[in-house]
Amino acid sequence: EISKLDTYAHIYSYGNRLVISEDQILKNLQGIQKLNEITVTDKLNGMHFSVEMETGTGKTYVYLRSIYDLNKLYGFKKFVIVVPSVAIREGVLKNLEITHEHFQNLYDNVPVNFQVYDSTRVSTLRGFATNNHIEVLVINIDSFAKDENIINKPNDKLNGQKPVAFIQTTKPIVIVDEPQNMETDIRIAAIQNLNALCTLRYSATHRNVYNLTYSLN
Repeated sequence: EISKLDTYAHIYSYGNRLVISEDQILKNLQGIQKLNEITVTDKLNGMHFSVEMETGTGKTYVYLRSIYDLNKLYGFKKFVIVVPSVAIREGVLKNLEITHEHFQNLYDNVPVNFQVYDSTRVSTLRGFATNNHIEVLVINIDSFAKDENIINKPNDKLNGQKPVAFIQTTKPIVIVDEPQNMETDIRIAAIQNLNALCTLRYSATHRNVYNLTYSLN
């Protein structure tokens, strides 16, 4: 049974939509792998794509720029950056602030909002879902990996809806920073629960490589 707010979230949210088949994505992936001189995979390992970059080579800049490019090329607007710690979360926020003007110059002043998830201000997730421009949410894995986290419990400020529903309804592109820290069963399930269109995984030290697209070694 769909609650009124579920309907609200679906009707009024602006989400990402994928209009090509997995067969086409596999062909595209294989083309990219050939171009980047990476072993070509013969089947798609889910909708996860790994980018390997040595530490200190500008990983955060690359994935922030990827957000703007994915918007410019394909119109995607909703992005969630999942980080393994508060320290990295603060670093990403700082990067978003200091690169903002640079990206505004490069991408014709495209409107963009970025926010850090705050469990005391869950109602800001309504804006993440319903605004029709680039929305970037930075969230620490520990904020949403457990059932008892505020984001996973019905909330009075959101008419009894779980805050996570406002993320799920947008089918966000999820960027995983340091994915080797997200490989426990609980964390894998938590990321899956975000209902991502796909996950883009950036690290120097991947534990598991899914559909490797680039290796800066």
